[in-house]
Amino acid sequence: MSFLEVSDLTVAYGAIQAVRGVSFVVGRGEIVSLIGSNGAGKTTILRTISGLLRPVSGGILLDGEPLHRLPAHEILARGVAHSPEGRRLFARMTVEENLRLGAYTRRDEPGIKSDLERIYALFPVLGERRGDKAGLFSGGEQQMLAIGRALMSRPQLLMLDEPSMGLSPIMTRKILETVRELRDSGTTVLLVEQNALAALSLSDFAYVIDLGRTTLSGTGAQLLADPRVRAAYLGDGVAS
Repeated sequence: MSFLEVSDLTVAYGAIQAVRGVSFVVGRGEIVSLIGSNGAGKTTILRTISGLLRPVSGGILLDGEPLHRLPAHEILARGVAHSPEGRRLFARMTVEENLRLGAYTRRDEPGIKSDLERIYALFPVLGERRGDKAGLFSGGEQQMLAIGRALMSRPQLLMLDEPSMGLSPIMTRKILETVRELRDSGTTVLLVEQNALAALSLSDFAYVIDLGRTTLSGTGAQLLADPRVRAAYLGDGVAS
């Protein structure tokens, strides 16, 4: 059975349908990517899974249990963490204060302290500057903090929205290597990433979202080799 199952999901902003009958599955312990052009509906899908938006129709199951009628805080408590596009950090709060906000549903202080140290080991710069304000950090450092904050809830499913946005190639590689390490340690990852080459190279499976619909799917390797994907998202000429 799939770990996350999204079935015939339709989401609208007023009269405008942003997502139109999207279906996909994510297996436990996989990295699954959603790729597509800006405005395709990818961010809307993540916001709906995390409970920030309500679907018009369709269903979302996590480990066989429905999520789509639950409030966002209950979805988080069930193990779904969302690192949003733009990071959404609290600039005037310290690194540690931002990280602790990611654990606000938890009451196990020894576990929280242990996870803080785990995040600092994963991203040493955060440990070195744990008392600094988040607003003083570079874009790459802020992205590390945003991912760390999401991890503080001990998620079973980590959703990342555009983690490489605005980052240098070196920092992008660091962030995506970290995503792979998280998968290898048992975290399931649903990734939205504008850098289609990086996303597909990293992914166990991927879906192409176009105008709010699922149009193609396959393993990362299969979609990297697909001439339609190469033409549309990898700048590889015109597909036949």
